[in-house]
Amino acid sequence: MSQSTYTADTAGTAGTPAPVLSVGPVVLPAPGRTVDLQVRVSAPMTGGDLPIILLSHGQGYSNHLSSLNGYAPLVNHWAAQGFVVIQPTHLSSRTLRLDPGDPEAPLYWRSRAEDMKRILDQFDVIEAAVPRLRGSLDRSRVAVAGHSMGGHTASLLLGARLTDPHDGTEVNLAEPRISAGVLLAAPGRGGDALNESTAKAMPVFLTTDFSEMATPALVVAGDRDDSAHLTVLGPEWHTDPYHLSPGPKSLLTLFGAEHGLGGISGYDVAETTDENPERVAAVARLTGAYLRTQLYPGDSAWQTECDALAAGPDPVGRVTSK
Repeated sequence: MSQSTYTADTAGTAGTPAPVLSVGPVVLPAPGRTVDLQVRVSAPMTGGDLPIILLSHGQGYSNHLSSLNGYAPLVNHWAAQGFVVIQPTHLSSRTLRLDPGDPEAPLYWRSRAEDMKRILDQFDVIEAAVPRLRGSLDRSRVAVAGHSMGGHTASLLLGARLTDPHDGTEVNLAEPRISAGVLLAAPGRGGDALNESTAKAMPVFLTTDFSEMATPALVVAGDRDDSAHLTVLGPEWHTDPYHLSPGPKSLLTLFGAEHGLGGISGYDVAETTDENPERVAAVARLTGAYLRTQLYPGDSAWQTECDALAAGPDPVGRVTSK
């Protein structure tokens, strides 16, 4: 299978990036959904047999970053290195201005995961809307990534379970068409890890269970991401998806990083509390390398990046694996 535009270089750097094409919104029919599903599709201008990343945005307070228009620092890098990146606008996005009284508002946790499944079901529609991609998608190599609430969405697709707070049923949204994942500052376990206000306002988080999350994944967490508005455990809470799930998993702990992980949600965004372009570049590079190796067993991209990280005089973080 062709690896398209990607090559691994020395010193943990990626090969020459390809020009990127970005198209949006692409509208996918979604019967039963409040509105049709809008996505952005970003891809390299060259190459075929392209692997796919589904990227789930966070909840956030901004008007547009939590939509198909966010996360450009990650999207541009991944697409330039040979991935097709597909970004939905979930129903939780402020861009849609939906009725706050909707029974699933404000998190739309189930709808978020269903959005990703709709995308997987409609690759033909996406190829028709973006002619450059006709016959170029490698549908056998699909990964999911998500930041913050998007990390929760990704964890469900990778096999995490929870109990529906409305009817008490166990929810299993694992998606077998997804081969690997990246969880960026994702929520951790429930129970006594949550603060009182979160347990009351967001009961869906109370029962998060990672014990069945068996799909390979990279968990990315900042060692200063205390998320005190959600948890009493501090930054360690965001490492739960690594520690409480079965292997194979890897954990990238970023030194000095807060919830924005340096500013991954957009270029120069005001809501970033720990702006650090070097950190953002490292997240893009490491996550892309991880997914490349997971989707193409035998590819050395991930090991190359890990070696470079460990050998650097002032590393941005550390990687552990199981």
